[in-house]
Amino acid sequence: MSVFKFIKSISFFKQVAIVVVAALIFVFALQWWFGYTTNHDQKIEVPNLHKMELDEVAKKLEELNLTYIVIDSARYNPEYANKSVIEQNPEAGDFVKEKRKIYLTVNPSKYNDVVLPDLNGRTKRQAITHLLSIGFRIGEFSYVPDIGKDVVRGMKNNGSELKPGNKLPKNSVVDLILGDGNQ
Repeated sequence: MSVFKFIKSISFFKQVAIVVVAALIFVFALQWWFGYTTNHDQKIEVPNLHKMELDEVAKKLEELNLTYIVIDSARYNPEYANKSVIEQNPEAGDFVKEKRKIYLTVNPSKYNDVVLPDLNGRTKRQAITHLLSIGFRIGEFSYVPDIGKDVVRGMKNNGSELKPGNKLPKNSVVDLILGDGNQ
């Protein structure tokens, strides 16, 4: 039998009809199955977790059958409590399904430690600029007998001497010991 005769035959049209019906049944069954397994009609509103501490977040999300993952600790922000939520994804008010993960960015418990640079022999202006740029605050200036006027001869924090390489929390106050220009 030739190909053209087969295409014109009734058995060919029966087979095509069977394939079309089977495909439609498969598509409708798949659509029903996806709706059932993905909880298509379910909506849970994401609560506002902003400024909440992690233990409160855990309780609140457990009640709603949601989970959370801490993805990052941002820079320390003193306006927020330690380990409190700064950002969340999905945002508050969005709708999700049960067992959805809420991704949180939390406030660390303190400022990160920063290594003190070697500023010995630098000018007062250079030292201030460098310390401010890496996150320290400048405290008081004290002077020691030295030929270099306003040249850094040491650093202190809360009365104790600091050496290059020591670590201090960011935003700490650093007092500079400078030369007085007399010898």
